[in-house]
Amino acid sequence: VHWVVKDLGPVKAGWAKLGYPALQDMGEMTVAGSLRGQSGSSRFRIAQSRIAGAEVVWIQPVEGESAFSEHLARRGEGVVSINYAAPSLEALEAEVKRLGSLGVSVLQRAEVPTAAGRMTVVHMDTATEGKYVLGLVHGEAPRPTVEAPATPFPAKLSQYALVVRSLDEVSAYWQKLGFPAMDVTHGALTDLVYRGQPGRFDQKLGWHRHGTVTWEWIEPLAGPTVYEDFLKEHGEGFHHFALDVVDMDAASAAWEARGVKIVQAGGWGEKGKPGSGRFAYAETDAFGGVMTEFLWNLR
Repeated sequence: VHWVVKDLGPVKAGWAKLGYPALQDMGEMTVAGSLRGQSGSSRFRIAQSRIAGAEVVWIQPVEGESAFSEHLARRGEGVVSINYAAPSLEALEAEVKRLGSLGVSVLQRAEVPTAAGRMTVVHMDTATEGKYVLGLVHGEAPRPTVEAPATPFPAKLSQYALVVRSLDEVSAYWQKLGFPAMDVTHGALTDLVYRGQPGRFDQKLGWHRHGTVTWEWIEPLAGPTVYEDFLKEHGEGFHHFALDVVDMDAASAAWEARGVKIVQAGGWGEKGKPGSGRFAYAETDAFGGVMTEFLWNLR
């Protein structure tokens, strides 16, 4: 994912405190490219990290106009694009052409010099209706300069999650572009807590599955919830990473001991029965605008 931040320093420090430091800090970089067909260059501070399997590029705009500076000015910090690796430059251009034939224009295009060679990065203009920017990338990313340290508890990336006002509209948009229609669920929840008080929230969930990572789409129905909080502050878009954990209480306690509160929690299914589970949201949006959800399932 490409993730825009106001100040890389506290974002790096916050995630490092939780066991996910920057694995490579590339300092300031000037990138030539185009924004909505207008050529130019922009300057950024850039660092890479890996959060439980999510490949993260943090981007702090320094100078010039870009999709990242626009997102930061309009919506604040957060994930701008979810990116797909193209097997060849020809495949990338073919997908740009295919999406163009469906009415999707190029938002931003850049040629990024790296130690591993040149990367071509194309961001398609999907955010208005699709709620995130679809990125296409060809070329080898720089390899991390340090190994990821051991984390306080085992965790595996399981979801990218986005908050929207209408699942039907978003599903129809991605279906038009060749994605499957969402599977929509509206299950009962239990033991709800919101910011230390009994919760009364409800939501419908839409699902896309891409390889090993699930896209979860959340349409809030009743609150207050962290989803409504997000809509008020940022508008629709990328809300959280979900991480599967083996011990919910230990994971929550480990992060709370590091100063990150659990602000929403609950469960689903019949307690003690296979298929039941628990969820908890950690307030990691304090450093970078993105929350983290812990998920635990009884197999």
